[in-house]
Amino acid sequence: MSQTLNVALGERSYPIHIGCGVLADAGLLTPHVGNKKAVVVTNTTVAPLYLETLRSTLEKGQISILPVILPDGEQYKTWETLNQIFDALLGAHCERNTTLIALGGGVIGDMGGFAAACYQRGMPFIQIPTTLLSQVDSSVGGKTAINHPLGKNMIGAFYQPQLVLADLSTLDTLPERELKAGLAEIIKYGLIRDMEFFVWLEANIEQLLALDKEALAYAVHRSCANKAEVVAADERESGERALLNLGHTFGHAIETGLGYGKWLHGEAVAAGTLIAAELSHRMGWLTADEVLRIEKLFVRAGLPVFGADLGVERYLELMRHDKKVKDGMLRLVLLKTIGQAVISDEADEVQISAAIKARCT
Repeated sequence: MSQTLNVALGERSYPIHIGCGVLADAGLLTPHVGNKKAVVVTNTTVAPLYLETLRSTLEKGQISILPVILPDGEQYKTWETLNQIFDALLGAHCERNTTLIALGGGVIGDMGGFAAACYQRGMPFIQIPTTLLSQVDSSVGGKTAINHPLGKNMIGAFYQPQLVLADLSTLDTLPERELKAGLAEIIKYGLIRDMEFFVWLEANIEQLLALDKEALAYAVHRSCANKAEVVAADERESGERALLNLGHTFGHAIETGLGYGKWLHGEAVAAGTLIAAELSHRMGWLTADEVLRIEKLFVRAGLPVFGADLGVERYLELMRHDKKVKDGMLRLVLLKTIGQAVISDEADEVQISAAIKARCT
């Protein structure tokens, strides 16, 4: 049984199919593959688990596949790894209408999407996310990128997929640490715009950790619905879409400062969200009880609520490379209350430093 959402972007609208077993449903997938060859970008962890299932599904539509199997890990989200995809596309004489399918988590989705955006100035692209984080966040909305030593996701493109296929069964093989990391992005939706969902998460976080499929289906669907609404209203992040980056400015500093791959993205976002909550409290918005309420949910999800001790100056240095810096001013996503986020440049360096010190020592 699957559910379908639509990302409303006019001629570039696309469906998100969510359910157990959808990876094996040729009727959902093959109509979106334009010619009889697809390039499947995946990694050394996911390929042994799901590549043959995908191959079998595509073969029902007489579609052959060219697998491109990359090393697994955030530390490989680089130009060098991206070039492996281009080498395979060029070596196989792939044409502009060849479909590129990203089968994996957020790193694979980001790199596969960026390669699709660039190859012959754009080829059809399908997302098949296999981690909780990628199912609820990175596979939806068309953000693609690679990392740079000076900043995470600083080189990329907006490039929408033609289809997102989120098979909840793939979460059965997900390591527990990766599952918990995905919960950080789910909690984010409740914090920024969906108080009712936040309350539901408080009541159901243990069911999600236990891989209860009914709870997972609800959480993935509601998260994607929230993101689809935001993306439809602000595709290129000129306004409201930036709210989706709650915790990310601090979190990206953690990831970059420690070295990519030391902390998972969701772990860094969780800690970054608590720094943002601390700062929101110091600015007179969140109450101390609200900060504690947020912290308790992240603790129950098994996520860090204190950031890495990089030192305040290092945090500030890394944050100056953030994509939300505008006219030299650092804009942060903060919380007026649970369920209402704002983009603000009102925090001064003294307040930001104090929040970092409180949450990173």
